[in-house]
Amino acid sequence: MRRCETADPATIRAIIAECFSELKFQPRGRALIKPNIVTANRQYIHHSHTHPAVTEAIAHHLKTRPEVTQITIGESSGFGIPPGLFAHEAGYDALARRLKVRLVDFNEDRATWVDLKKAVAQKGFHVPRSILEADTKIWVPKLKYHICCEVTNSLKLNIGILQHRDRMAVHDNRLNDKIVDMLEIGYPDCVVTDAIHIGHGFESAPQGFHLGLLLVSNNPLAADAVAGAALCYKPEEIVHLRIARDRGYGSIDLNDIHISGDYPLDEIASKTKGLVSEYQDILAVDTPIKFYCGDAPDHGPENAPSPDCSPSVRRESESANFCYGGCLAAVKGCLGTIDKRRPGSVSRSRPGAVVTGIYKGDVIHPGQTAFLIGDCSRVDGTLEAKRVIRLSGCPIGASKLLIKMPSVFKMPSPMSDARSAAQFIYFTIRHALRKLLLKIIPG
Repeated sequence: MRRCETADPATIRAIIAECFSELKFQPRGRALIKPNIVTANRQYIHHSHTHPAVTEAIAHHLKTRPEVTQITIGESSGFGIPPGLFAHEAGYDALARRLKVRLVDFNEDRATWVDLKKAVAQKGFHVPRSILEADTKIWVPKLKYHICCEVTNSLKLNIGILQHRDRMAVHDNRLNDKIVDMLEIGYPDCVVTDAIHIGHGFESAPQGFHLGLLLVSNNPLAADAVAGAALCYKPEEIVHLRIARDRGYGSIDLNDIHISGDYPLDEIASKTKGLVSEYQDILAVDTPIKFYCGDAPDHGPENAPSPDCSPSVRRESESANFCYGGCLAAVKGCLGTIDKRRPGSVSRSRPGAVVTGIYKGDVIHPGQTAFLIGDCSRVDGTLEAKRVIRLSGCPIGASKLLIKMPSVFKMPSPMSDARSAAQFIYFTIRHALRKLLLKIIPG
């Protein structure tokens, strides 16, 4: 646990060298650095992604190690977003050119299907070659509160090893199980957490909070347990950490974790105490829109989530089958992005209803619009509204919602921004050309 007040590359390089030495971490061979680049926008999204200076410092250190033969920075872009767009906005393409290292979006990497032996929810996926061939894996998450999973750090970062074709599979009430499934392939040798500024609100378009911390660990469960404690969670309150512990990946008891450094954990927690992450509880969001949060369909006994899988910090539903990670997560993401781009837009929206999952109860909104989101969405009760709109998907992508939801509830859409639209088109075409080359050029 090291103090790091600013993203100064020289300071971070010194911290990295000292921490790697203390942990006796010796990278070798083909090294893969995986930051979080889930979103970025130079105009209004600044604290969602790992700061490039942290990744740069790690790459510089690796360049000093003769045992390291290749350095790759890899990530999968957010679902529904063309590869390369967010890496460009976060400054990673410029970083890769400057350092002369390979930058790859896993959606543009050759991949091999791998069956997972320990998995509960996602039984296999197409694993990018950059991950399969890596001799050393260094995960570089951005510490943030999370709208579905309490905290996102090294374990949650593994959603970003999935290509788009696999990314949304079982991304519903089985999400916490899915996160732990990914550890079978995405178990890092070292974790370097960027907590210089942490994110709260909606994690992909968050509000920033200065914490001035770098966390370096040689164990991902230890890293996440301590990171959770830094955000004032007890590690056992973080559902995917409990599941990982119960599957035998290790302890999340802070008494079993050796913690050193110049930044005491209790001092860090005193700074985050009382910090509110607005979109963790959709019912607490300031808006005239009313939310009706329902269950996921019955997936059958072989695909049921872990019995303790429903989030412990929300009022949205008491049901064990509550679909916290599906379409409701996309709704939160849509509203969180709108509010970050145009603060106050959600509180000034047109009133109406949003239904996700199978809602057991009445939805009464005379003279208003009821928006039923997702393939399984329905009301097991009385539905009364002037207009009912259904939007398909399982789960639905946030980008799809950003096209439709703002017009229904009279909010400004980020998709209407000319600069963002032009970038979206450019990177979509670039991705199509790169995928074509993968098919033409032998592997």
